[in-house]
Amino acid sequence: MLFLFCLFFLFSLPNVTFCAHCTTSTPTKTFEKCITLPTQQASIAWTYHSHNSTLDLVFLGAFISPSGWVGWGINPTSAEMTGTRALIAFPDPNTGQIVLLPYIIDPTVKLQRTPLLSRPLDIHLISSSATLYGGKLATVHDGAAVQIYATLKLATNKTKLNHVWNRGLYVQGYSPTVHPTNPNDLSSITTFDVRSGSTATRHTNILTLRSAHGIINAVSWGIMLPIGAVTARYLRHVQSLGPTWFYVHAAIQLFGFVLGTIGFAIGVRLGDMSPGVQYSLHRKLGFAAFCLGGLQTLALLFRPKTTNKFRKYWKSYHHFVGYACVVLGVVNVFQGFEVMGAERSYAKLVYCLGLSTLIGVCIALEVNSWVVFCRKSKEEKLRREGLIGGSDKGSGNIYS
Repeated sequence: MLFLFCLFFLFSLPNVTFCAHCTTSTPTKTFEKCITLPTQQASIAWTYHSHNSTLDLVFLGAFISPSGWVGWGINPTSAEMTGTRALIAFPDPNTGQIVLLPYIIDPTVKLQRTPLLSRPLDIHLISSSATLYGGKLATVHDGAAVQIYATLKLATNKTKLNHVWNRGLYVQGYSPTVHPTNPNDLSSITTFDVRSGSTATRHTNILTLRSAHGIINAVSWGIMLPIGAVTARYLRHVQSLGPTWFYVHAAIQLFGFVLGTIGFAIGVRLGDMSPGVQYSLHRKLGFAAFCLGGLQTLALLFRPKTTNKFRKYWKSYHHFVGYACVVLGVVNVFQGFEVMGAERSYAKLVYCLGLSTLIGVCIALEVNSWVVFCRKSKEEKLRREGLIGGSDKGSGNIYS
């Protein structure tokens, strides 16, 4: 059942889908190569002239607001937003016509300490222009396409470029405001060689690791550890099982923690591979759950014997840390869905169904435990009053 759940979860996870295939033809120019970008229904077409190291390029993007902006740029040093030399198109606040202005995305802009102000670029930009797709009669509206043309002079043998693009909802005067911060908007970066057209595998690797991170953590922290807690709470009272419940509980928890450690390590690696992309709450919850899981694992090594006077304190500690770890793990799984932009995905639906089933089983077992407890209490009361005879000999459980 767990395998089928994992398999369904794997195929249910949201994948980044490409937009329509790119095209090398525009109303004003034809290019040699094109590439479909992985986010925002964007594409790039270009022609590289090796004899003089010039690049003719057009970026095709789409507005998400009539008062919004669409931008494309090149980061000459690294594959991240900070440091990008950008060309941003938006409707002129005075005339309504499309304007294209140059901007440099420095750290102060990223931290929103200063507005984004237009200034000349320090790269060899020969020419640039922007037009709405559809000709002179086209207007800016939600989903309208825009073409940003640029001609650049590249350094000799410097043909691998870091392309950065994005779009926003508003422009204040001539200062574009911050773009949305969902995963697609934060990962609108790709690197490819304009001479060969080969794309770096960085983005693909990130998507693969992100999917693996989500699947492994949902199964481990979100399912396995809660099942282990349920096993300990309800099976230890079944005398016919003897110590078997303890070994089942320990095996499930240990396997879940090892699996969760792998998912946690993948998450740390994702953070290293995505400079500038931060999910502080998700990260903090992940570290907290991992630390609590580690403490639970270590607790097995220092478990006092049943005759030890510190046994009751150890049990209180074990229960508190265990339940806290389970709660944090489940909460962080839902936080992970939000981070991945999968709040309304089939993956979340499948997880919610699995978690709801587990909660339903817990409620049924809890009701049954109280029924058994009340019945035994009543029998014990009648036995003390001498209304019924005999006594059941219960065996002590050294694993409780």
